[in-house]
Amino acid sequence: MEQELMVALTKAGAFSAIAFAAIGSGLGCGAAGAAAVGAWKKCYAQGKPAPFQLAVFAGAPLSQTIYGMILMFIINMQVQEKPEAWPLFLIMGVIAGIAMGVSAWMQGRAAAGACVAQAETGEGFTNYLTALGIIETVAIFAMVFGIVLIFM
Repeated sequence: MEQELMVALTKAGAFSAIAFAAIGSGLGCGAAGAAAVGAWKKCYAQGKPAPFQLAVFAGAPLSQTIYGMILMFIINMQVQEKPEAWPLFLIMGVIAGIAMGVSAWMQGRAAAGACVAQAETGEGFTNYLTALGIIETVAIFAMVFGIVLIFM
């Protein structure tokens, strides 16, 4: 296989890591953001103050895009050193990106529930963040174990 094709396939894997993570972040932020807007509207309609903490929930799934970017940079740095490892880099970028994306998506769905609960009760913020943090850990594991595999 020619060097240019190996480099291109490695870069495709690198970009897949951030692309799939960003797709999940978009879906997760969309779900959580919609719930935040609805919860704020309900608070305004009831004459209650709208809790700013809902913005934290709405933005929580964004971090998975950052993890995808980190993995993208690390894969891309390896392209000149190990061009023959392009299958690993391509598959890792796709699979890890999907794992991070699904984590972001599900975190957004859980954050949507947290928005409703926080707006209704005004309590439980740290408990809700704990649940979101557990979901976040899936993406961190996918990124870290991918990085470990690259350097093994």
